[in-house]
Amino acid sequence: MQALYQMQLADHEVKELLSQCRERDDYKKIDKIYFTQAIRTIYKSKAEFLAGIEVYLDRSISQIDPIEMGILLLGYYELEMKREIDIGVIINEAVNLAKRFGSLDGHKYINAVLDRAAKVIRAA
Repeated sequence: MQALYQMQLADHEVKELLSQCRERDDYKKIDKIYFTQAIRTIYKSKAEFLAGIEVYLDRSISQIDPIEMGILLLGYYELEMKREIDIGVIINEAVNLAKRFGSLDGHKYINAVLDRAAKVIRAA
């Protein structure tokens, strides 16, 4: 979440984002390959992913909190690129992240947006 939040607020290159995250103590506890792949792909495809997410929003992207947008970017990435991950797992993890880091009822919005997206993206 830190990297996705920072990606939105700072104008760092992906190498800098990854470098800063690798210096954090929490980095020792994560799946490093998955993390690196996700951040690189989201960074590279950010405009495409934002355009894809925007279709499922009921407000403009500029009105979405950066933490919740980071969660949506990660969820959208997983729906699009990680077909081996079950939709329910993706949405549940996104909701849990929103409950932990997002606004008071942000998890409800995250759930609704990713559920709408999943029905289209994973329809086939």
